[in-house]
Order: sequence, then C-alpha cells, then structure tokens
Amino acid sequence: MPGHRPGPLSYGQARALLNEHTAVRGPGTGWDLHEYRHSALTHLGEQGASLLMLMAKSRHKKSENVRRYFKPSPEAISEPTSLLAPGDARR
Repeated sequence: MPGHRPGPLSYGQARALLNEHTAVRGPGTGWDLHEYRHSALTHLGEQGASLLMLMAKSRHKKSENVRRYFKPSPEAISEPTSLLAPGDARR
C-alpha cells in the first residue's frame, strides 16, 4: 500500500532484530534488549549524565538499581582521577 508506514515493532520483533545484528557466534548469541538498555545508561553516564537523569531515562525508582548497571570504563574513571593530580600516571 503506497504511503503505508509499518507500526512499531513488537518486543519479539525488536529482540529478534537486535540478536540478528549483534550475534557474533551464530543465532542466539547477540545482545538482548535488557543488555542494550543498560549499555545505553553506561554510555550516558560516561558522557556526564547525572544519576537523576539516568533514573529518569531508565524509569528506575531507586538509585541503587541504576548504579548496578553503570559500569564506567577505565578511561572514564581515569579522567576525573587525573584532575586530582595532573601528570601523575600512578593514580
């Protein structure tokens, strides 16, 4: 039908597409939607989003539920640490 746009994906359709496009060792080895959602929170946190913004984005009600998914990279951790002692690679 010309001009017809498909509706939103169902959860199952989204899960299948994400798995298909992220699988590295065959079908069923890709990311799941839950991992993808929390990966986005990690990236937002590393870009400087506040805990309150992460909670709003993820719709979590408790901060400890967001904190457990936010796992900053070593590079992200080293940046604020370097502010304490610029040029000191031991920290």
